[in-house]
Amino acid sequence: MPRRPRVLLPGFPLHIIQRGNNRSACFFSEGDYQFYIDALAALAHMHNCEVHAWCLMTNHVHILLTPSCVLGTALLMKGLGQRYVQYVNRTYRRSGTLWEGRFRSCLVQQESYLLACYRYIELNPVRAGMVEQPADYRWSSYKVNALEEASNLVTPHSIYNELGCDALERAKAYQGLFKSQLAPAVIDHIRTSTNGNYVLGGIKFASKISHALGKRVIRGVAGRPKAIFS
Repeated sequence: MPRRPRVLLPGFPLHIIQRGNNRSACFFSEGDYQFYIDALAALAHMHNCEVHAWCLMTNHVHILLTPSCVLGTALLMKGLGQRYVQYVNRTYRRSGTLWEGRFRSCLVQQESYLLACYRYIELNPVRAGMVEQPADYRWSSYKVNALEEASNLVTPHSIYNELGCDALERAKAYQGLFKSQLAPAVIDHIRTSTNGNYVLGGIKFASKISHALGKRVIRGVAGRPKAIFS
């Protein structure tokens, strides 16, 4: 089966997930996590991609970013994958692949789903049972977005900035979003859209993107076509 082409538009946020080969571990020490973060920051700057949220799990990574050009995301992820694999192979005297093929992604409707995507990413360690609160997990952007921790990697999205008039107000409002868990339907929607390289958004937004790109951007269904977004 041929690969589905990515749904990409400059200036639109993208949720990215990349897994370890056969879901094997990708990070083995604190130094590994830090190397990946530093490389991501450098390459995001190089390829004009703004990173809004991220989480490094043991065997996969999540990144929410906005590229300024169509090729920006692919160049960033290619360079990041190469740098990190070379580092791991050199450090642990291994060879061969580390990642499970190409990364998966979905274009995110800003108004309706962007903050849900922030939460989905930073709540990953909680859903996995690794910690009780997102602030307890070191390798995510939660402390930057919710607790004003300094970062040379994270750039707030305009939707995030609308949460308050200043940094403290925005951080407190962002913390408030985590008082409740994401609905299972929202989690499933994010997962399905990302794994399928579709659009994460409402039907009108999906139609707009489909028209702009001239291709299908939502999951097909058997029989008579119908919308899967509400």
